[in-house]
Amino acid sequence: MGSVKNLKKDINFVLGDIIEAVYLYEMATTGKPTDATNAVIDEAIASFDTLIEKVNAKKVENKKAHFKQINIDLEQTANQLVEKINAL
Repeated sequence: MGSVKNLKKDINFVLGDIIEAVYLYEMATTGKPTDATNAVIDEAIASFDTLIEKVNAKKVENKKAHFKQINIDLEQTANQLVEKINAL
């Protein structure tokens, strides 16, 4: 397990790449945002806020298990958002 700093970077990069993919989709198709693409971006931002809040939680009994669960949550969230992008 890496450091908390690296976990925060991973969350930022993964969700940032997903938002960038939405923007690329918008440019390649309609050239402007749609309600569906805005919903995916809003969900990615909300997921980012939730995951960072979990990382910054101070009162955690088992830190190793806590951070491992955050990694799992990040992977699941990213997969769900990628599926939504693919369905656009």
